[in-house]
Amino acid sequence: MNVAQAMQSRYATKVFDAQKTINQDDIAQLLSVLRNAPSSVNTQPWHFIIASTAAGKARVNAGATGAYAYNAPKVTSASHVIVVCSKIHMDDAYLSQLLEQEAADGRFVKDPSFKATYHKVRSTFVDLHRYELKDTQHWMEKQVYLNLGTLLTSAATMGIDALPMEGFDFPALDAEFDLRSQNLAPIAVVALGYRAADDFNATLPKSRFSAEQIFTHV
Repeated sequence: MNVAQAMQSRYATKVFDAQKTINQDDIAQLLSVLRNAPSSVNTQPWHFIIASTAAGKARVNAGATGAYAYNAPKVTSASHVIVVCSKIHMDDAYLSQLLEQEAADGRFVKDPSFKATYHKVRSTFVDLHRYELKDTQHWMEKQVYLNLGTLLTSAATMGIDALPMEGFDFPALDAEFDLRSQNLAPIAVVALGYRAADDFNATLPKSRFSAEQIFTHV
């Protein structure tokens, strides 16, 4: 299946088959996608909580109560569930940690002077958002959503169904996993698995604006 076919056939899965589980090789591939997804100046402002057990999914469902209870069955029946988190702050210590990781991974072996140059470039972009635009958290969340899109596309090409959800009690998830103390904020939950035979959404036609409406060729 090529990417275009995968995007044509994918949809927001509403009912998962609880008897079907994603194999470990495929999960390992998806975790690699999460780890290697792009972000602006390689800031990687994300963290992911992976729930694959009944106990783990029950903890995720701490955020699926009250007005959000309709999402609880999707979490329970999915094979794996990912709580997608963004960093809240990006300080100088984190920028140094990034730089040293890049050095350890050999990014500056060919030209050691590039280390200081790249640190200056990245710091310039980060400081723009920290001190001038004052939108650091929003900017980091945009990077995390780039990652989320990469995950959904990758899952689709692998024949794995997915459902991204924002309908959660995020303060409850924050409390359940003590996220704030880790400089993290939950921004989405993604259920992964395989569609059930009675998922009504699987048989509905895809609806998108025409190519003429959304593309301008110059």
